[in-house]
Amino acid sequence: MAESEEQVFSGSAIGSRLRSAREDKGMTLEDVANRTRIPTRHLEKIEAGDWDALPAATYTVGFARSFADVVGLNGNEIANAIRAEIGHNRRPAVAPIYEPTDPARVPPKGLVIAAGAFALLLAVGYGVWRSTAFDDGDATQVAVQAPNVAVPKAVAPQPTPAPATDGPVVITATDEVWLRIYEGNGGPRLKEGTMKAGERYEVPATAAAPQILTGRPDAIQVTVGPTAIPQLGPAQRTISNVSLKPADLIARLDGASAAAPVLTPNARSAP
Repeated sequence: MAESEEQVFSGSAIGSRLRSAREDKGMTLEDVANRTRIPTRHLEKIEAGDWDALPAATYTVGFARSFADVVGLNGNEIANAIRAEIGHNRRPAVAPIYEPTDPARVPPKGLVIAAGAFALLLAVGYGVWRSTAFDDGDATQVAVQAPNVAVPKAVAPQPTPAPATDGPVVITATDEVWLRIYEGNGGPRLKEGTMKAGERYEVPATAAAPQILTGRPDAIQVTVGPTAIPQLGPAQRTISNVSLKPADLIARLDGASAAAPVLTPNARSAP
């Protein structure tokens, strides 16, 4: 059994496993690209196991993790396998070779010391001149001639209005994004599909425990009444089970842990 598992994660077999999982879910590469925002050409290279044709190792591992999450595989397991594969096959970077400095181009040590001493003398001389250029009489004359300057009165700070704790929860797409809005605890789905840039959706006020699932929290803007809520999760990372109740969203303005996003490696965990 151990030998079989090792074969699954060697060479292009990693890409084969991702391709099989995608086909089992009935998804095309375009479907995965729409869900992850990863270019189709990169997804093709991942399925082919052609790591050298992909960007830096960090991006390759991140792309593969998101790919695995969308098709129902363990993203961390796939990422670790690819990280090991890339580290085994790629050649280490060669440190650049620098030519030694030509001694003929370096100024003599004596010249450097003389230049430093000359600069020091100039600085001391300028300081002495400044101290003697203005006597007490000049200072008094400057003080007499100085015009009266009105000191502005301090302006009392205006109280910052507290954010609204109640109001319609509106989700606005800033880019094309797929999402699902659903009732928590196994409740029904309120909305599911792709929203175009500029499209808005208002969460029903009758929803008891509305939650959201999406692979692009950076492509939506959430507001509670007139109050803009911070981004619900890291860019290009799938979030689910994130509460859309007004009070929980407003709590994010103070960094409340109760409203922190739940990152799930498998998008199928939501209803």
